Amino acid sequence: MEDTCHSCNIIKFARILICIFYKVLTIVFMIQVYNRTTKSYEEELIAGKKYIEWTYESPIGKNFTELIVKKKFFSKIYGLYCDTKLSSKKIPSFIENFNIDMNISKKNLSEFNSFNDFFTRELYSDARPIDKDNNVLISPGDGRITAYENIDLDNIVQVKGLTYSLKELINDDNIANKYIGGTCIILRLCPTDYHRFHFIDSGIPLENNYIQGHYYSVNPIALKAIPKLFCENKREWSLFKSDNFKDILHIEVGATCVGSIIQTYSPNVKVNKGEEKGYFKFGGSTTILFFEKDSINVDTDILEQSKLGFECKVVFGEHIGTKII
Repeated sequence: MEDTCHSCNIIKFARILICIFYKVLTIVFMIQVYNRTTKSYEEELIAGKKYIEWTYESPIGKNFTELIVKKKFFSKIYGLYCDTKLSSKKIPSFIENFNIDMNISKKNLSEFNSFNDFFTRELYSDARPIDKDNNVLISPGDGRITAYENIDLDNIVQVKGLTYSLKELINDDNIANKYIGGTCIILRLCPTDYHRFHFIDSGIPLENNYIQGHYYSVNPIALKAIPKLFCENKREWSLFKSDNFKDILHIEVGATCVGSIIQTYSPNVKVNKGEEKGYFKFGGSTTILFFEKDSINVDTDILEQSKLGFECKVVFGEHIGTKII
């Protein structure tokens, strides 16, 4: 009898968490990002500002984050819900609230079996043209990008005033040392973005490595509140033997309510530029790429905006740099 009551309480608690979290996701706020086409700043709708501000800036919220939000079970419960048919009812309002273009989705609205099915949707190939030039560096996905050159392995910029160590990030000093003085590119994916990530060159991807961690949000508000957040969160990393940009270190960082990081590539099997590497289930997430010294030149506008503290909005396949020849 006690076991039955305990199970009922867990189910009730899960339902409460799901209801609260979905409601706060429908609250939006504005954040400035740089539009590379118009060369101006634009306001972008982001889900959940009030929730994020409360959990990362208020005393009570910070305690709630440490006790519940950053824990695996919180994200797992919501992730399980997003895999159910019931969650598909949330799709129409999400599309409307965030002006998501469904004309480029391979599936129609009626074909999605769950919210995660919609969230990890595939796009038509012509929706994201890829520059096949071997000297051109492309974005690995949709999102907001920042870049830093000449990196100090022990002081890589998270946000202004906060840094982290690459050695701590991957727990492998030998691999980390390859990137002394190199370039770091951070692509932050919002919940409204296309959530698949891709290889930026042809080459051979090696085995994936898993590091357990917490599930803090990767929103800029959280990044300013949690020192070394990327080193705190769950993450996966792998080396990519790129044909044109030397060895690239790929890192995928999970976040609050990211049910899973799914790697769809096969280790030690040759891939072509633009092929899918994997995808994130529901939630905001981050992909980080490290390049060896003297391998790439990042586009000037991205570097300038990064120094000013602004992200540049990009889409998968977009030109973000060139090979150093």
